[in-house]
Amino acid sequence: MNTLSSIQRPQIIYSLQDVTYDLLVIGGGITGAGIALDAASRGLKVALIEKDDFASGTSSKSTKLIHGGLRYLKQFEIQLVREVGQERAIVHKLAPHLVVAEKMLLPLVKGGTYGSFATSIGLWVYDILAGVKGEDRRRMLSMKATAKKEPLIRKDILQGGGFYAEYRTDDARLTIENIKTAVQQGAICLNYIKAEEFLYDKKGKVNGAICKDQLSEEQFEIKANYIISAAGPWVDKLRKKDDSLKGKHLFLSKGVHIVVPHERFPIQHSVYFDVPDGRMIFAIPRNRVTYIGTTDTPYDGDINNIPVYQEDADYLLKAVNQMFPDINLMKEDVESSWAGLRPLIHEEGKSASEMSRKDEIFESSTGLLSIAGGKLTGYRKMAERIVDMVAKKYQVASGQNLKRNQTHNIPLIGGPFANAKEVAQYTESIHQELIAKGLEDYHASYLVANYGKQSDAIIEKMNEYSSDPIHLALAKAELWFTVENELVIKPMDYFNRRTGRLYFDLPSIEKVLLPILKEFQNYFLWDDAKVLEEKEKVKQECNRHARFEYEYQNVLEND
Repeated sequence: MNTLSSIQRPQIIYSLQDVTYDLLVIGGGITGAGIALDAASRGLKVALIEKDDFASGTSSKSTKLIHGGLRYLKQFEIQLVREVGQERAIVHKLAPHLVVAEKMLLPLVKGGTYGSFATSIGLWVYDILAGVKGEDRRRMLSMKATAKKEPLIRKDILQGGGFYAEYRTDDARLTIENIKTAVQQGAICLNYIKAEEFLYDKKGKVNGAICKDQLSEEQFEIKANYIISAAGPWVDKLRKKDDSLKGKHLFLSKGVHIVVPHERFPIQHSVYFDVPDGRMIFAIPRNRVTYIGTTDTPYDGDINNIPVYQEDADYLLKAVNQMFPDINLMKEDVESSWAGLRPLIHEEGKSASEMSRKDEIFESSTGLLSIAGGKLTGYRKMAERIVDMVAKKYQVASGQNLKRNQTHNIPLIGGPFANAKEVAQYTESIHQELIAKGLEDYHASYLVANYGKQSDAIIEKMNEYSSDPIHLALAKAELWFTVENELVIKPMDYFNRRTGRLYFDLPSIEKVLLPILKEFQNYFLWDDAKVLEEKEKVKQECNRHARFEYEYQNVLEND
């Protein structure tokens, strides 16, 4: 049985009920996916459930950088910078097609966050902590050299710049490939399964969950010796179900990003630049678009439906126009947007921007383990820490030792690639083939960044749709691959978290929507009414990301 095939989902659900698992992971974001991979690779019998789609929460709504957090040096979080800085290199090694080197330009401006001397020392320390070597080491630039690197930048306040290495990724794809690699190691992972209530043994220890299939609405039980909640912004809700929401709790901070066509904001490098209120934001070119973010504001609304307000977009547009005055971006230029929540650990008296990004583990009297906080970059170490705790409990209970963490040596699905050079060679090899088929230059890098060597299967499948326009043939081939290998159930699973179209190529959705829905109908035996229903849902979702709500609030304030 292919436990990553959406078509075989009913059989997968049935198999979940047959055994008692060593570990049940609740939450299919990057942290939960990393935990499932770590635990399964050590020999534990693992099940992972996610109430929506994989990566549907915070893990598809970050700035999509595997970065060391330069600004945390300013807050003297040396250990955090060291750990995530070193993790960048490890995650790049595991998936060099998906975690791609990205030079970052840090303009130094009059009255800015960083002065020249402090920046030089800070980036030097940053490189040492992160173990950066060779050409990736930081370089300090003169005003003239900075302007040459990025001609669009404002010149009257420019004093120089720093040029250093970070890594770009797609957070949702990183999550999916961790899920798939965990399944390769023996885990069972399912989306659209909600943990409704916990089960307990006679001693009051948690030993399972009553689960609900969100599609059929049927309930069933999953039994497990240990349970980890890696539910991100929902962690406190699960702790409350366990009657263990005591002491420390989460503080939710909203981060918004907007997306504009690259031709409207044609920067040559990723830029990390000052905003007048004292914060700093990113502008990052990505194939046909440039995206900008992020805000950092307290959030106490519906965590299942996070709005992007016009004020959020105005804040980011104003920031860009102040640093890049010739651009004159307007709200009409915004193609798409997203808003995500950072599940921070609450620290009294600190604003959202000042709160630590360190992760923390909570253990309740019932044995429920919960993990929250942290950064995308640090997901592997977060998983290692909490699985180490489970391993110790397992050893005491069974008398057996588990393997030590080995995820630093397990390439993610889509590889293996020896290094970035091999990725470039592979990309070039399919680039000529795709150009000959009539696709644009960026499609080769898009496919490889999304799927790695799995691109071969998608390109081969395109030949079965030779009677379709080439862009539709690609869309159908991707859908086939993600239904068969990535548990795509709903159209937005495909349009958002598998292909990234909702954020990075929203105009393309309308062009392929009806044929793609017809393919869904064929795969899942939908009736015509279901097709119309799903069509309306996709259109509503596209409108929600392309247009903004209004709310009277000042997004410049962080407290």
